[in-house]
Amino acid sequence: MSKRNNNPMLPCWEKPLLLLASGLWVLALLLAGLAPARADALADALNPLPTVAMADMEQAIGKLAQVQDPRVGGVLKALLEARLFYVKESKRVVFADPKDDGFKLTDALTGEALGEVGRFDVKKIPITNALRTVLNSAIAKLELTAPDAKQRLKAVESIIQNPNPEALALLTKQVGQEPDNTVREAIQVALALSDLSGSDKTLRVQAIHALEGNLNQEVRNRLTALQEKTETGDFIEPDSDIRNLAAVALKKIQLKLEMNHLGEMLFFGLSLGAVLVLAAIGLAITFGVMGVINMAHGELMMIGAYTTYVVQLLMPNAIDYSLFVAIPAAFVITGLVGIGIERGIIRFLYGRPLETLLATFGLSLVLQQLVRSIFSPLNRSVSTPSWMSGSLEINSALSLTLNRFYIILFSLLVFWGLLMILKKTRLGLEVRAVAQNRAMAKAMGIRTDWVDAMTFGLGSGIAGVAGVALSQLTNVGPNLGQAYIVDSFMVVVFGGVGNLWGTLVGGLTLGVADKILEPYVGTVLAKILMLIFIILFIQKRPRGLFPQKGRAAEG
Repeated sequence: MSKRNNNPMLPCWEKPLLLLASGLWVLALLLAGLAPARADALADALNPLPTVAMADMEQAIGKLAQVQDPRVGGVLKALLEARLFYVKESKRVVFADPKDDGFKLTDALTGEALGEVGRFDVKKIPITNALRTVLNSAIAKLELTAPDAKQRLKAVESIIQNPNPEALALLTKQVGQEPDNTVREAIQVALALSDLSGSDKTLRVQAIHALEGNLNQEVRNRLTALQEKTETGDFIEPDSDIRNLAAVALKKIQLKLEMNHLGEMLFFGLSLGAVLVLAAIGLAITFGVMGVINMAHGELMMIGAYTTYVVQLLMPNAIDYSLFVAIPAAFVITGLVGIGIERGIIRFLYGRPLETLLATFGLSLVLQQLVRSIFSPLNRSVSTPSWMSGSLEINSALSLTLNRFYIILFSLLVFWGLLMILKKTRLGLEVRAVAQNRAMAKAMGIRTDWVDAMTFGLGSGIAGVAGVALSQLTNVGPNLGQAYIVDSFMVVVFGGVGNLWGTLVGGLTLGVADKILEPYVGTVLAKILMLIFIILFIQKRPRGLFPQKGRAAEG
């Protein structure tokens, strides 16, 4: 026998290892036995259903609902929806979905697809109206105790739509235990609506006070129902105090709805203003430095939008990342096109604004026809990345679409970037010098022709970036730019020619004003009123909100 075994004391370093090994062994045994036991519990509750007598079905459902397994909820819902069947030959419990003349089967325990069978090969597990109440209660209990707050909220909203005594009793127990504020408020609404339908006047009055200002659609429906009359002219609700309180609550809800609607209009106005800023900001610096009225500016936005479309064609499996490629691509492509336009046409027409306007208008027609020849006259749809899809729900009456929200942020980012270029770079310094005094800048050695080309390219590149943003709001087509060119000039004139801050303020102001006017006077008349306002405004301030200093202002 070895010396080590004769010593009853183990070395100090072996004791922790021995304890750790023993603990792991015990844990492994427990885990090995836990999963089968859990699966067996669900199988023990589920497999007898085909042979259970209708009188014992309530007890069987109760046993099934007590099984701690995430699949139980799906089984109960399938039973409630008449989708729980069993195979006649094997008594195997399955989910059955209609398919042609038979059913498509899925094993209720394992989720395994079992293929299709004829309609006479399976039989539905029947339930009664009383059992439907039991099932609703069991499903509500499962969902109300789910770990996911969204699932609990969905369960409460379902109970609000279809209340039953069992579910409301569960809500009464749950309201004090619910940790999530949104779910707890929904539970309180459900309980208040239940009290509103009762006979106790005190509870009904308290319920109306609790529901004041709540924007839930069911709350509005129930309060409105208290104001309705029968065919004989009598009120459905006989108690005048209840009716008056409900009328006051409805007025408060209506006021809150109007405020939310105003918030929604402001948001849409800001998003439209952000698009106008993107569309006009390049035009502002081009006009401010060069004094050129570029009627092809809208077509440069169109090229940027089509660039987004082509990028998505080239990377169909990476739509979520396509905009990160499309933005720099659109900027470079439209910037190069802009430089080509300046070098090939504009530089020969300086000092002749009317001829420049006509030349760029003709160029816009050429670019539109070129796009029609390449892509066809039909509009093209650009996919929205998943991270820009959907909306941010503030409450049941107000939600902000994510694509517009991101466009507002993107517009501010582009504005800040352009501001930094003009303030912090050599190109920006030369652009400002040429804008203020071209002759003096040229005398100081600045290559004004190079500055003109780079400025036109920069403005054109930003127009392309604006086209990328527009592709997320509307279909891409040859006439895309024409819808925004007039508005862009209005923003530039209103804000002050060549002034970036004026373009930002002017774009956002006109966007918000347009969206506020539209519900009252219509889209077309709103545009006309905005144009009349601009005409009257420039009579008082010909240089706009923020007049530009230098050559542009003197001209």
